[in-house]
Parts: sequence; C-alpha cells; structure tokens
Amino acid sequence: MIDMQLPSFLRRVLWLDAATCLATGALMTIAAAPLATLLHLPQGLLFFAGASLFPVAAFIALVASRHVIPSASVWLVIIGNALWTLTSLALLTDQRIAPNAMGIAFILVQAAAVAVLAELEYAGLRRSAKIVV
Repeated sequence: MIDMQLPSFLRRVLWLDAATCLATGALMTIAAAPLATLLHLPQGLLFFAGASLFPVAAFIALVASRHVIPSASVWLVIIGNALWTLTSLALLTDQRIAPNAMGIAFILVQAAAVAVLAELEYAGLRRSAKIVV
C-alpha cells in the first residue's frame, strides 16, 4: 500500500488517466458513427471500445480517490494500460479492418498516450517512498 495523505505525482497521474478514459470513452461512444466514416474503422469497434472505458475510468478514479492507494490496484491499472496499448497496436495488423491514414494515426496516438500514462504510473509507483509489501 502507498500512503498518499498529501497530493502526489501518482495520484495526479491516476486522475489524469481516469479523465482521459472518460473523455475518450465519451468521444468514441457518442461519435462512433462519424468517427467510423472519418477513420475507416468499424463503428461497433469504436463504440464498444469506448464503452469499455467507462468502468475502467470509474475503477481508476476509485483508486486515485483512496486515502491509502493499494499498490496492487496501481499495478492493475498499469497492466491494463499496457494491454490496451498492445491490443491497439495488434489491431493495425488485423486484416478485417482497413483504417485510412487518419485511422492509423488515431490508433497510434491513443496507444502512445496510454503507454505514456502507464509509464508515468509506473514511475509514480517507484517514486512512492512508503510502499509496504
């Protein structure tokens, strides 16, 4: 567990992660149809990927809001972000979809953003001086 009585780098990164999950989820669910046309990605893929982000955002916000943040919960967030990144990159090799250049850029940019969040969360976890194993 990490004692987080004062605002910290890790807590701020977790809140940022929760907010970006919420914003991206809203964008992908509300605008799935226009995004599908713009990016040449399946509307269902965009909608359901976006919808999956709402419970993720809620979990990350719950972790960030805890007085004492369990390190296992942070690891779960980091692993989830790593899996999202890898799955996004694997999507580019899926022959069933044919995104245009903007679609490829969309996938790469969001994958990179999630990877950066995972790295920042890992750095915040390592910086936390009060880890109890």
